[in-house]
Order: sequence, then C-alpha cells, then structure tokens
Amino acid sequence: MDQQRRILVVDDEPGLAHAIQLYLEDEGYTVFTASDGLQALEILREKLPDLIVLDVMMPRMDGFETLKRIREAGWNVPVILLTVRGEERDKVRGLSLGADDYVTKPFSQRELLERIRAVLRRAEMPRAIPKTELRVDDDLTIDFARNEVIVRGRRIKLTPTEHRLLYHLASNPGRLMTAESLLTKVWGWEYREEEHYVRLYISYLRQKIEPDPAHPKYIFTEKGLGYRFVDYLHPEREAASGQVAGASVH
Repeated sequence: MDQQRRILVVDDEPGLAHAIQLYLEDEGYTVFTASDGLQALEILREKLPDLIVLDVMMPRMDGFETLKRIREAGWNVPVILLTVRGEERDKVRGLSLGADDYVTKPFSQRELLERIRAVLRRAEMPRAIPKTELRVDDDLTIDFARNEVIVRGRRIKLTPTEHRLLYHLASNPGRLMTAESLLTKVWGWEYREEEHYVRLYISYLRQKIEPDPAHPKYIFTEKGLGYRFVDYLHPEREAASGQVAGASVH
C-alpha cells in the first residue's frame, strides 16, 4: 500500500526536505518536494499527492496560508504540519484550518513516518458508520449518510474527523467515553496521549450542534474523566439528573 502513496514534502530547508524524501522513499513512498507554499500549490495541482507534509515557517507563503488555500480550493488531501513552535495556540490554529496532524521540530524520521501511516490509514478507513439518521430530539438529527447534522431544521456539514467523533459519542448515549478511548477510536492508537485533539474537536462539535456551546445539552464534559453524549434512549434518566433531553432513533 505504501508503494502506491505519493507524498509532497514542503519545507524551505533543502537539507531537511531532502532527508525526509530519502527516508520516505526508502519506505516505499513516491516523494515530491517544494520549497514554499506557492510551489506546493503548483505541485499539488499537477501531481495530486495522497498526503502533504507542510512546514509552517516559510518565505512568500507560510504553511498556515498554504493550508487555508488548499482547503478553500476544496482539496481534501491529508496535511501534516511541521513547525518549530510547540505552543497550544499554533496547534489549535493549524487544526482549525484543516490540518490532520501536527509534528513539532525537532522530530525523528520514525516519528514522522508513524504519523504519516496513521493519517493515511485514517483517510483510507472504510465507512463503518451506518447510513442512517439518528433523531436525538426535535432540534437535532444526525445524518450519518451525508456527514451532516440538522440543527433546528438547518443542515450543517461535518468534517470527516467531526463525523467520526460524533458517531462514537452518539452511538454510546449516556456512556462515559474517556479521552484516550476517543483518541484511539477516532485518530488511532498513536494519538492516545494527544488529549488536546479531543478538546478541540469537542469544541468544534459544540459550536455546530449546541444551542449554547457554553452550556451544552448534548455533549457533556465529565471533569477529569471524559465526555458523555446525552442519553436520548432513556430521557427519563437525563431528566432525573437535571438535564432535559428526549429522543428516538430511526
């Protein structure tokens, strides 16, 4: 499978880009390189890579702007960002722009390879989610067939990661889901210590489905334990606990 995969490495450090290229080619990948964002966009249009390894700090067009243009153009190619920064706000910015993962320099070649394999594996996952609608209550319906939620009659598109996360939460109503279990199910076992991924995407889902994200009625945080989706199958239990919700499943 790896031999069929094409990787675009975008970095303004020629030595690093070449080293990554040689290592990945030894692992069976076809690798293209670019030294800045503008060149990367040209290669993307021409070569259609299966994954992009994208440095953040580059001349002419940095990684954030490059990623923004990739997503605005409608390309769903997985992107792993590389940066010397390790601050939470940079990770949040990259993921919010549509990055699939984030690796901080310095890193080992093996670490990058494992992340590439994990992201590609996630992108290649067969659709195990049933093509059905789940009606949580009068205000919220989840359409798994279309990767959408219908909130008060309005259809809202989900990203693939949001879709997988919501599926695992909503298919376990009333059940506590630890951050580690969600990371393993949604991102893969390699990510089981990256709790900020769960926090970030929980916030994305709340912005899309909650009437008031600051006071959620569907996705609850169990402090220090994990997350729980409203128990729409047993609304009386939610009512007894002081949280109002009613639902049926179709």
